[in-house]
Amino acid sequence: MYMDNAQEYNDPILYDQENDHYRTELPFLMKWASKKKGPIIDLACGTGRITIPMAKSGHELVGVDVHKGMLDEAKRKSSDLNLPIRWVEQDCTKLNLDIRSPLIYSVGNSFQHFLTNEAQDSLLASVNKHLEMEGVFIFGTRFPIGDELLQPSTEEYWRSYSDSETGHTVDVFTISKYDSLNQIQHYTTIRKYKNMNDEIVDEKSTNISLRYVFPKEMERMLTAHGFEVVCLYGDWSETPITNESDEMIYVCRKVEA
Repeated sequence: MYMDNAQEYNDPILYDQENDHYRTELPFLMKWASKKKGPIIDLACGTGRITIPMAKSGHELVGVDVHKGMLDEAKRKSSDLNLPIRWVEQDCTKLNLDIRSPLIYSVGNSFQHFLTNEAQDSLLASVNKHLEMEGVFIFGTRFPIGDELLQPSTEEYWRSYSDSETGHTVDVFTISKYDSLNQIQHYTTIRKYKNMNDEIVDEKSTNISLRYVFPKEMERMLTAHGFEVVCLYGDWSETPITNESDEMIYVCRKVEA
């Protein structure tokens, strides 16, 4: 199911070019990692955007992802840095690792890729199974506020950046449509590549669907899977969550198997 929804990740080089410089989660995760001993598991690790800097700080990391192309790029980068990260190609809803961890985390709003109740349940069951008792699970997901869900269904400008390989300016646009019954936002991302004369020389489109979960729904789900919510923040800087927050950052402790 995840691989059917993975167009955004089929070009790991492009993914890194657009995302690798974001490190907003790192100080928060480093603080929690400093309290734990043993292997730390990064779920849906992608190309190692956070896995690699965590390992560079001396922590033992296991990076798990179902996407072979993303993992191959992660392996290449960690090999260049001579980092002993264990990379595992597995579906996060069906984890079968030979370890239990004191800390498991998932960043990049990856929780939203699990589109059904069954997928979310399987993910949380897998996390619980691989955590030590009193172990901590940290993850973030977008807060389903009205402005986030009810975006225009027309092509909307998002941002621009410079392609490092071609030097082209890339203007990024999105089209979104929210399915209220299934709590899923369907996104189309359009990248328009411009030359020095501001002429469009290439255009690429990708699609992705993301599930939104409401706070009380999440609280009940986590409790049902043997977790207690230790902290809930509105961003990775530990800002208190409000009705105007963009994110929900959960710190959960395993309290029962």
